[in-house]
Amino acid sequence: MIVLKGAYHGHVISLIDLSSYKLDDMKDGVHKAPSSVHMAPCPDTYRGKYRDDEHPGKDLGKMYADDVKEIIDSIHDKGNTVSGFMAESMQSCGGQIIYPDGYLEKVFKYVHQAGGINIMDEVQVGFGRVGSHFWSFQAQGVVPDIVTMGKPMGNGHPIAAVVTTKEIAASFAACGAEYFNTYGGNPVSCAIGLAVLDVIENEDLRGKAVQVGQYFLDKLNNMKKTYTLIGDIRGHGMFVGIDLVNDRKTREPATKAAEYAVSRLKEERILYSRDGPHMNVLKFKPPMCFTKDNVDFLCEKLEVIFDELKSGNLKSMCTPEKNTNNSNDILVDGGPPSKKVCTGLGTPVC
Repeated sequence: MIVLKGAYHGHVISLIDLSSYKLDDMKDGVHKAPSSVHMAPCPDTYRGKYRDDEHPGKDLGKMYADDVKEIIDSIHDKGNTVSGFMAESMQSCGGQIIYPDGYLEKVFKYVHQAGGINIMDEVQVGFGRVGSHFWSFQAQGVVPDIVTMGKPMGNGHPIAAVVTTKEIAASFAACGAEYFNTYGGNPVSCAIGLAVLDVIENEDLRGKAVQVGQYFLDKLNNMKKTYTLIGDIRGHGMFVGIDLVNDRKTREPATKAAEYAVSRLKEERILYSRDGPHMNVLKFKPPMCFTKDNVDFLCEKLEVIFDELKSGNLKSMCTPEKNTNNSNDILVDGGPPSKKVCTGLGTPVC
C-alpha cells in the first residue's frame, strides 16, 4: 500500500499503519508501519522535497508523482504487487497542503497501470468545504475507486460512509466475507446526514465557502505585506493554511510563534490549532456557516498577535492541555486536538 508522508487517516490500528502523522509520534518505536506500507513524499511545494523556489517553472506535480512511480517500480522489483494508493484529497494534519496541479491525475494513472486502486479520504475536506467542488478530489480532475467520508457528513453527529464502484463492491461480496456493523444504518444518523445535504444545497454553503474563503485569503495577503512572519498562505475555499516562518528566504519554520499565536487566540475566544511536520502552520478549517464578519474579527485579533510577535512585547501565558471550549468561543478548526501545552515564548503562568 502506498500512502503519503504526513498522512492522517484514523485511530484504529489498520489506519494508524497508514498514517505517518500518528506513527511519527510513537515513542521508542512502540509501533511501526508494516513493511507492506510505503510512504511517498508529501507533495508540498513550499517546504517539501521539491520546493517551488528551488525548481521554478518545473512541473512539480509530475516530479512528486514520479516518486510514487519509483515506489511502484521498487515493489515490482521485489516480486510484490501494488494494492493501492490512499491519500487525503488535500492534506490537513500534514500542514494544509494543496497538491500541485496534475499530481493526483498522474499518480492515479501510475497506480492503475500497476493494477492497484486509488482511495481518497474526504473526512476533513469533503462536503463542499473547498467551495468550487463538492468533493476536494474533483479539484484535481480525478475519480477515485473508493472514497471515505465522515465528520461533516453529520455536522457533529457520528456518521460515516465508504463509497466505491459497482465492480469493487461486487468483488467484495463475491469473496464471501460477511460485513455488518452494530451501529450501521441508524435511522437517526441517516436522517441527520440527509438534513446536512439539504442545508449544504439550500443555503448554498459551497458558494459561501468560495466567497468567505477568498475574502480571508485577500485579507491574509494584505497582512503578509506587513508581517514577514507569514511565509506562505495557501488555501481553497474554507481550507486555508498560514505557514509561519522565522526567515522567508530559508523558510525556517516559526514553531514557537505559531504556538504563541494559537494560545493568544484562545484568550480572545477563538479556537484555532496548528499543525504540519514543524507545528508552524495555522489551520483555518471552520464550520461552513463562518461569515465575513467572523473573518474580520479573526483578522483583527491576528494582527494584534502578530504585532506582539513583531515587537517582542509578548504576553505570559500557557495553553491548558485539557479541552476548555466555551459556547461563546469561535471555532476555526475542528480537527484533531493540538499536541502542545505551554508556549516557549514568554514565561508560562500555568
